[in-house]
Amino acid sequence: MAFRGWKRLLVGRQNTFAKAWRSRRGGPSLCWKRCCHWSASKSLDPEVRAFLEENTEVTSSGHLTPEIRLRLLTPRCRFWREKPDLWPYGDPFWAIYWPGGQALSRYILDNPHVVKGRSVLDLGSGCGATAIAAAMSGASQVLANDIDPIAGMAMILNCELNHLNPFPITIKNIINSEAGNWDLIVLGDMFYDEQLANGLHHWLRKCIRRQQTEVLIGDPGRHQFLSHSIRSQLHKVIEYSLPEYTRQENNGLTSSTVWSYQPSNSLENC
Repeated sequence: MAFRGWKRLLVGRQNTFAKAWRSRRGGPSLCWKRCCHWSASKSLDPEVRAFLEENTEVTSSGHLTPEIRLRLLTPRCRFWREKPDLWPYGDPFWAIYWPGGQALSRYILDNPHVVKGRSVLDLGSGCGATAIAAAMSGASQVLANDIDPIAGMAMILNCELNHLNPFPITIKNIINSEAGNWDLIVLGDMFYDEQLANGLHHWLRKCIRRQQTEVLIGDPGRHQFLSHSIRSQLHKVIEYSLPEYTRQENNGLTSSTVWSYQPSNSLENC
């Protein structure tokens, strides 16, 4: 099966992935020192490391951020052709550099003042590219969050590729937890399910109201995003034309946009 078949399968399984996000409810308030996470001192399982290194390719081409090297699934990888069910560690959403994350990462690299000296949460981090961009651009603290533990391991490998000490990574669902004290929350490609989008909308609004957190969202214009009520509270920051390779990976999507989320004061308090 070619990778385009992989892409269709992964997109088809996003509803299941969204249910996983919704079912892993956030627990007590999270902060930088108390959250359950991996750090630079956390060693990777040698078997998992070997599998990921053998079955992904290090690449920096075909995407908006050639400065960042990532382990991804490419045409030269075995699982580009293998049946997806043979992949032993759950659906590898992290092994694709999704276009919303590309836009966020490009914007941060081009505008380092957005993160410099600030604490940044990368929600639904996947391959970790946006968190890496924040670390490269001088963020004082970076926390990457994804509910897939294999994504966390891949992020550590990607930090190594980019000569960064691994930032903390939490693998629990923090949506619906108490609002954390972050200066900036970034999230890309997370609005693919209405119920998950509703939860994100409520939680992000709470973070803004209680902590004055800034929120940036990356999305290539998926229907589920553009049709959601959050759209009326967004202000376009910048739109990027996607490279041809990324267009082919994403069924012809041609651009990806960074949005600033600025809820109206007329919205109900959280």
